[in-house]
Amino acid sequence: MSTAVLICDDSAFARRQIARALPEGWEVSLSFAANGQECLEAIRAGRGEVVFLDLNMPEMDGYQVLEIIRREDLPTMVFVVSGDIQPEAHKRVLQLGALDFLKKPVRPEHVAAVIDKYGLGEVPQQVDTVEPDAVDLWDGYREVANVAMGRAADLLARLLGIFVVMPIPNVHMLSRSELEMALEDIARGERVSAVCQGFIAPGVAGEALLIFNESSMRDIARLLKQEGPLNEALQVELLMDIASILISACLKGIAEQVDLSFSQGPPQLLGRHVQVKDLLRNDARRWQQTLAIEMGCKIERHEINCDLLLLFTEDSRPSLNECVSCVMG
Repeated sequence: MSTAVLICDDSAFARRQIARALPEGWEVSLSFAANGQECLEAIRAGRGEVVFLDLNMPEMDGYQVLEIIRREDLPTMVFVVSGDIQPEAHKRVLQLGALDFLKKPVRPEHVAAVIDKYGLGEVPQQVDTVEPDAVDLWDGYREVANVAMGRAADLLARLLGIFVVMPIPNVHMLSRSELEMALEDIARGERVSAVCQGFIAPGVAGEALLIFNESSMRDIARLLKQEGPLNEALQVELLMDIASILISACLKGIAEQVDLSFSQGPPQLLGRHVQVKDLLRNDARRWQQTLAIEMGCKIERHEINCDLLLLFTEDSRPSLNECVSCVMG
C-alpha cells in the first residue's frame, strides 16, 4: 500500500527538487501544495500522511501550519525542509511537532536517512506519482536566493545569539526609475544609511547594497556589545561589520549552489542619514537596467530592519541564467 506524501513549498523549483530527492522505488502517492492553506486542506483530505514542509511562505508560513496541525491533532508526520537553518528555527519546529529538519537544497541521501530512521517504507515500485508544476527561471533565482540568505542569517544568528526573521526574496528586472521606486519603498520615507560592495565572477558583475533605517543603529550597537557614546565613527564601523558578515555569507551561499567563485571588493559607505533617492545619484549610467534580488530581513525582539539588494549588471544575465538553469536541471 502506498504512502500519501505531500510536498508543501511556495517555490515550484523547490517542490521539484524535493520530489526528485525521494528514494527511487519508495511506494508513494505524491501530492503538492503551494502554500500553507493548501497543505492543511490536503492533510485533512488524507493526502498528507507524510509532509515535507517549507517554513518561509507568504500568507501562512510553516510555523503556522505546524501550530494548526498540533491544535487540530491532524494525522500526519512532518519533516521541515528549509533554507532557514538557524539553530532557533530547528528548535522551534521540533517544539511544534515536526519530526526532523532537512536543510535546502535537499539531498537524496538525507531524505533516505529520515525515511529509514522513522520506518516509513520499503522500496518496491514507486506508483501513482504526479509531476510537480513547471518551473520558470525567476522561481529558480528566488529559491537560490532563499537558500543563500538562510546561510547568511544562520551565520549572523550564531555570531550574535539572535533570531533573524527570514525574508521571502523578490527577483525583478528593473529600470533605473523602477529601482529608485523599489528603494523608496524599502526606506518607507525614512532617512537611511547604506553600504555597498562590488563583486565579480566569470561573466558576472554587480554590487551588493545593504540599507539600514536610522532607527536600527542603537540596537546594532547593543548587539555588538558596544558601550559608550554612539558617535559617527562607531556607527560607520558597526555598519561595515554587519555588511561584511551578511554580504559575504549571502554571496558564498549563492556561489555554492551555482558553481561560481565571487571576488569581492572592500565595502564602501554609500550614504549616511540620506534620502534613498540619493543612493544611486553617482551611478546613473550603471543601473539603467539591472537584475535585482531583494531580501528584507529583521531581527526578532530588536528594532533592526535592513534590506539586502544584489544588483547584477544587464550583461551578467546570460551567465547567471545558464548557472541557475543548471541548478534547476
